[in-house]
Amino acid sequence: MESAAADTRTTLPPLHRLPVSPARPPHPTTLPDGTPAWLVTRYHDVRQVLGDPRITRADLHDVGTAGATADVAANPASLFNQDGPAHRRLRGTVQRAFTPRAIAGWQPWVAAAVQQSVDALVAAGPPADLVAAFARPVPFAVTTRLMGLDGDGPDSLDEARLHRWTLALLAQGEEAAAGEPTGGPAAGEAAGGQAIGRQAAEPAAEQAADHAEALAEYAAFTAELIARRRREPGDDLVSRLVRAADQDGGIPEESLVHLVAGLTASGNESVAGALGNALVYLLGERADHWPRLADPDTAERTAERLLHFIPLGDDEATIRRATAAIELGGATIPADAVVAISLGSANRDPEVYPDGLDADLGLPLAAPTLAFSAGPHYCIGAWRVRLEMRESLQRLATALPGLRLTSPVADLAWQLGGTTRSPARIPVTW
Repeated sequence: MESAAADTRTTLPPLHRLPVSPARPPHPTTLPDGTPAWLVTRYHDVRQVLGDPRITRADLHDVGTAGATADVAANPASLFNQDGPAHRRLRGTVQRAFTPRAIAGWQPWVAAAVQQSVDALVAAGPPADLVAAFARPVPFAVTTRLMGLDGDGPDSLDEARLHRWTLALLAQGEEAAAGEPTGGPAAGEAAGGQAIGRQAAEPAAEQAADHAEALAEYAAFTAELIARRRREPGDDLVSRLVRAADQDGGIPEESLVHLVAGLTASGNESVAGALGNALVYLLGERADHWPRLADPDTAERTAERLLHFIPLGDDEATIRRATAAIELGGATIPADAVVAISLGSANRDPEVYPDGLDADLGLPLAAPTLAFSAGPHYCIGAWRVRLEMRESLQRLATALPGLRLTSPVADLAWQLGGTTRSPARIPVTW
């Protein structure tokens, strides 16, 4: 089976127009690194396989296919890369910190943080860059407040430092102009050539050294933060995580450090990317819908549809391995096979979502989204992404019903990463 090469000569499409493999029965494919795999694309097949305990990420390093190159996705200490008892224990620690009561208590100040950014944007006046003035300040304010990093003491964290650490943790590269090559090959189907992944170009030696230095700094900062929270706990999420882990007594310190670092950096970046990509679509193709977002119910349904249909990055598949033979969708996936699970294809399965992205954005989804995965690895930060997206769209549309782009979407530059892609700037006026 041949692997199709990525066409790096064409302009990068916005993520809402990123091609995905068609939804069809499980079948063999090839990953970007040449590894044979089984591709799973249909909604019900994907839901089934995500909840099957025989499908694991825990030992992908042993078979040489860990998937994404980002440290947050490839590190064996990551919650994402654990299964079985170790995963259940670490996951239970997180769930004891993310109680419904705690989340309910966080919602009012999340809304206040969004409104503060809206007010600052309006006060500064047009023109503006929505990334610098809104899409990044909102999640940063929420992240630092949530993790207790917004004070003046040794735990204080400024946006530039977190951004540097995030670039390293997520293996993100520099900004790429529209049409600039992204580097690296992408795997494709034997027939059709649809890409199911992308490898970032190898960083220059100096960038790799800077990333290594940044990761070391971030690990040291996080370890010291955890130690201080043990001595002087507060009401922030880090204190809750430390308290839950210590009560359990069986959480390795490395896993706790990686958990706190990942929640801080990737949580911040995921919201910024999701919000930026949603604004590109709304202002670029659905300007007629923008004023309707002032209605809270419409904003909530729109946020869910955008999170469902617009991925965070170019990598279509999440990689697992079958520990036993599995009957799935009329096919038999053999034991020890690598399995590529396409959440993007499942979320566009026409048998489940016949209307697609371009339907009325105020309509509810026909079935629960898989944007946040499903089963044991369901995204622990889904509540946060939903809340910030909903509040951002509703409050921004209320304050600026005439918000519009001043540059075509095709001319946008992109921030490229190992796991994400988002607009580097969104020039607007009103």
